[in-house]
Amino acid sequence: MSEPLVAGKAPAGTERGRSLLLMVLSGNMLLDAIEVSVVLVALPAIRADLGLSLWSVQWLMSGFALGFAAMLMSGPALSTRWGLRNVYLAAMVVFATASIAGGLSDGLTLLIASRVVKGACAALTAPAGLTLITATWPDGARQRRALSLYSLFGAAGFTVGLLLAGVLVADSWRWTFLLPAPVALVLLVCGLRVIPDSLPQVPSRPTRAILRNGPLIRATLGAATLNGTFIGLLLFITLRTSSGFGWQPWQISLALLPACVPLALSARFAGRAVERFGAPRLIAIGALSAFAGMALLLPRPQPDSYAAGPLPALLLVGIALQLAFAALNMQAAQSVGPALRGTAMPLYQAGVQTGSVVVLPLVGALLTASDANRPALLAITLVGALGVGVAVVGLRARSREDLRGKRTLP
Repeated sequence: MSEPLVAGKAPAGTERGRSLLLMVLSGNMLLDAIEVSVVLVALPAIRADLGLSLWSVQWLMSGFALGFAAMLMSGPALSTRWGLRNVYLAAMVVFATASIAGGLSDGLTLLIASRVVKGACAALTAPAGLTLITATWPDGARQRRALSLYSLFGAAGFTVGLLLAGVLVADSWRWTFLLPAPVALVLLVCGLRVIPDSLPQVPSRPTRAILRNGPLIRATLGAATLNGTFIGLLLFITLRTSSGFGWQPWQISLALLPACVPLALSARFAGRAVERFGAPRLIAIGALSAFAGMALLLPRPQPDSYAAGPLPALLLVGIALQLAFAALNMQAAQSVGPALRGTAMPLYQAGVQTGSVVVLPLVGALLTASDANRPALLAITLVGALGVGVAVVGLRARSREDLRGKRTLP
């Protein structure tokens, strides 16, 4: 067995090898984002084909998030026992298998089960990506650039998934389940070459130190509320535009693009933005923008047109992601020392998915219980308001730290 992978010490290899590793890890981020967005656009078609209720069909989204959140905290222990590389590669195999099983299924139960399994597999690979990036590029500008690229692939994947879904669903919604299988197999083959065959060190009794880490907890809560606001709004618009406006999948795909294109265009510059303005400030402005988008839509829950209602909200939430998404990732990664990152990153990723786990079923239940849109919109708006509160606490904490720093200067 090779030398343990200690966070803060780059795996052996050339600069080209490290770059290839980053591309594989970023490709996995791309796959996870595609997996979410292609199925989102397919929901109305699946609902019509299988005769499902809004409450039932939303579990195809919630199931992925639930599997992700449920498995995340087990990832470090599994990687310690079986090896990070083995766990990563096995997750890719199971992910591809579940994609095929879901695409060939005719029943809701198996469809949801396939999504839960794929979410669990993503939970074994996504935190490993962040951990390996912070281990390979321990600190400074190079780490920020690597995390920016990682975030860029996530944003690009969501955008690509929306566009692909508009084309795939026109033939059959089953393609949205089958599409990730070959992508996962390509990543498996590439991962065989570049994922280090090593074990991450898991420090003894790390939980207490992590739970007392204010910046990490705030980043986790901020990411949960931002993700919940984002995915809740997308689910709401997908279901309501298909039923209210009678839109086809390709129209829904184009309608959702304003929420993710800004991030895809700007993610590569996120590291420099964080370096210049600081993560807490960007997170706060982003949280305020997301809340403003929902607050703008709330007074007109049943607008006459896309331009008068959903579009402004999507643009503001897209700006929020542009400002805060990478900043939240960087604050989480840099808020703990190298020895704790293998445990802290799964906690952070679990928080991100908890936003979806809570908000998606809530939106589905409220839309099922009433023909009115306002209750669901109000719930999403309150989640955005919580994000603003968390961001304000972060700004105040940063101000106190800056003040203490000035007082200690000679």
